[in-house]
Amino acid sequence: MDGRKDLDPEVAVAFADSPIAGVDFGSYDFAGLPGLRDAMAAMPLPPLPPTTTSSAQQRIPGRQGAPDVEVRVYQPAGASRPAPAVYWIHGGGMIFGSGLNEDARLNRWAEEFGCVVVSVEYRLAPKHPYPEPLEDCYTGLLWTAHHAGELGVDPERLVVVGASAGAGLAAGLTLLARDRGEVAIAFQLLIYPMIDDRNVTVSSNLDALVWSPAANLLGWRAYLGDLHGTDRVPQYAAPARATDLTGLPPAFVAVGTLDVFRDEDIAYALGLLAAGVQTELHVYPGVPHGFEMVVPGTAVARRAQRDIDDALARALRP
Repeated sequence: MDGRKDLDPEVAVAFADSPIAGVDFGSYDFAGLPGLRDAMAAMPLPPLPPTTTSSAQQRIPGRQGAPDVEVRVYQPAGASRPAPAVYWIHGGGMIFGSGLNEDARLNRWAEEFGCVVVSVEYRLAPKHPYPEPLEDCYTGLLWTAHHAGELGVDPERLVVVGASAGAGLAAGLTLLARDRGEVAIAFQLLIYPMIDDRNVTVSSNLDALVWSPAANLLGWRAYLGDLHGTDRVPQYAAPARATDLTGLPPAFVAVGTLDVFRDEDIAYALGLLAAGVQTELHVYPGVPHGFEMVVPGTAVARRAQRDIDDALARALRP
């Protein structure tokens, strides 16, 4: 199916000028991933706005003999204490990306909402398949909760936020945190989450911009390793497989109509609602994966960012 013909006209024009629109992630194999990571890391990041928020990297001990995990902690100046906290998980299809770059969006959230932000650097697939990336995220989450006093954080207002693969990890993390019972998550904010490895929906076969079916297959093969293509994939790896969504924190789910994740994200939001989880779902017409980051100046991207910010503000200060 053609995932391009119904593009929002303004988005189509903006994408034509975007360097990422010409990247075919599905054309890579595992051997080419180091080059892909270098190319993505070389892309310019949005500059930080004038700010009084400070950020610094920290290395925290891994759990049960696992390697240390690095995080970047954003501390807003003059915020009331204890402050609410955002635990951020970056995207990148499980195969690229970093949580250690100074991030303009995270800096803005800290500045505007007076929240502490912790951004986690999880290990990447295929060298580090499931469960290693998820366990890194859990390590950072547990550290944030256990060091709430040191960080100036209210452990009862801990919000998990992720985008794309990071949102898939965030969804898996909330399931894992519920079942382990060691840390409480107040809210999960999932921006076009990558949550279903089976690729059986209509949208999973869209000829889509940014993240294609071939790219999605590459990401899942890397993340799941020997589990890929089997019925042994755990719900924590692919949350769309979860059969019990009760007891999870309230959720916000956002996705575009031309995103390969569209159908799985809508189904997950409906599943949360059916399980009694307070859930807000936004489906944006005529936009592909990553639209609010790739073409942030378009009207639909600005609308999506307002919705994300509004949901986050309510979650942080209920």
